[in-house]
Amino acid sequence: MKTIGMIGGMSWESTLGYYREINQGIKARLGGLHSAKIVLNSVDFDPIEKLQREGDWQGAADILCDAARSVEAGGADCVLICTNTMHKVAAEVEQSVGIPLLHIADATAEVLLRDGIRKVGLLGTAFTMEQAFYKDRLSSQNGLEVVVPNEAGRKEVHDIIYNELCLGVINANSRDVYLRILAELVEDGAEAVILGCTEIGMLINQAHTETPLYDTTAIHAAKAVDWATSS
Repeated sequence: MKTIGMIGGMSWESTLGYYREINQGIKARLGGLHSAKIVLNSVDFDPIEKLQREGDWQGAADILCDAARSVEAGGADCVLICTNTMHKVAAEVEQSVGIPLLHIADATAEVLLRDGIRKVGLLGTAFTMEQAFYKDRLSSQNGLEVVVPNEAGRKEVHDIIYNELCLGVINANSRDVYLRILAELVEDGAEAVILGCTEIGMLINQAHTETPLYDTTAIHAAKAVDWATSS
């Protein structure tokens, strides 16, 4: 079994989900008392969030590159950035180490295409929904058509992530907001919806809607399990 490197803490609430999903996946795959071999660098999210708001992505990249080098030095055989938004700097992180980076958008696209989905809605931070680094990875590299909420909807989704979910706050009214926006994406032709922020799965899941949901935390973790247990 290979060792999985994780850059977490963005936020730590969603990193808990990664740790649980990966270990449950290894146990299901290998049985017995097996658990995952993990090297985790959990960063302080507050300064990174400030850099995001300031548009200083190079400053954020520097923090994540240092974290990636630390997990490599700790014996990791691959690295996961345990957040969708910070894949904005995935190329810089990948270039900073000699181990492979398992990209969250590629893992998600692989599952969508396997399931025959071609047009998909995307929920996430404003950075993920509006900027090219994530949507283009899904469309130009993987052939998916991506739809996002309107401007007002994007703001609602973004604000709930940062003001509630990243603080561990689960609000039933916010769930209703997300489900309304999700329904609007379906009206726009989405066959399924990507939960493109690793905290969103804390608020909504498949029990809340008939629309197929693709939780990127679970998908990314499963990809890491496959990689760690492959020959």
